[in-house]
Amino acid sequence: MATHARLATYRVCWKSGCLGSDILAAMERAILDGVDVLSMSLGGGSAPYYRDTIAVGAFAAMERGILVSCSAGNSGPAKESLANVAPWIMTVGAGTLDRDFPAFATLGNGKKYNGMSLYSGKGMGRRLVELVYNRGGNSSSNLCLAGSLDPAAVRGKVVVCDRGISPRVEKGAVVRDAGGVGMILANTAESGEELVADSHLLPAVAVGRKVGDLIRQYVKTAKKPTAVLSFGGTVVNVKPSPVVAAFSSRGPNMVTPQILKPDVIGPGVNILAAWSQAVGPTGLDKDTRKTQFNIMSGTSMSCPHISGLAALLKAAHPN
Repeated sequence: MATHARLATYRVCWKSGCLGSDILAAMERAILDGVDVLSMSLGGGSAPYYRDTIAVGAFAAMERGILVSCSAGNSGPAKESLANVAPWIMTVGAGTLDRDFPAFATLGNGKKYNGMSLYSGKGMGRRLVELVYNRGGNSSSNLCLAGSLDPAAVRGKVVVCDRGISPRVEKGAVVRDAGGVGMILANTAESGEELVADSHLLPAVAVGRKVGDLIRQYVKTAKKPTAVLSFGGTVVNVKPSPVVAAFSSRGPNMVTPQILKPDVIGPGVNILAAWSQAVGPTGLDKDTRKTQFNIMSGTSMSCPHISGLAALLKAAHPN
């Protein structure tokens, strides 16, 4: 956002989580180092300000003219799900861009449904293969949780998986390990029509709830349901945009209800972001692919956009 900005990065999070003492120590160090903007893509829940580590550190920064930009959280669309609600913090929700990564599920009945995917491998070809749903030995096979699918029932087939409980990309790995050749990741009521692009390990298309219900119904009623998945690259000028992301945490502000939060939304869905080559694009241990960039979603993505805009404004108007 501010291409000539100089960045100082302070590590406060580890595999086990982020300690409040580490966060506060880093904020203090940043203030002493003379930063102009503090961008913090972290936080958890809301509490009285005197017990909220980030709010305490942000107050000290604000007193010295430093703008503090924080993520609102990814617990939406539930109400009262916000983090970082102090009045002296810029609380940033997430919205969409006018860019999509279309993918398509074509069924044996001739219907072609739009979805989204970042899958970039060889694909499936054009031949329809059998489509299955909820084929496993336990009650979680509809969610494609680890160990829930019956390899004999899904081998060589496209599997419909309900979104929820486990990470989206992990479901694809479960399907692949069971012998499936593709996955349709279908939203339930909780995620509605929100689609997030993922770098799946096998041909996979994410679809919204309405399309998901149509596909689930097709699998249950067709004599021999079939499907093939295809991928459409990148498209721009998508309308309408921006749209608030379903995952973006909602108000009202439970600590000070009369102060509206979040303050703004920023681009936070399917954002092109630099990525460590120490881990594959899905973040799964079994993902051996390497990439310098990845597509990420979350208020952790939207907060830095607003931080960058603040840096531009402060550079143009130092006083």
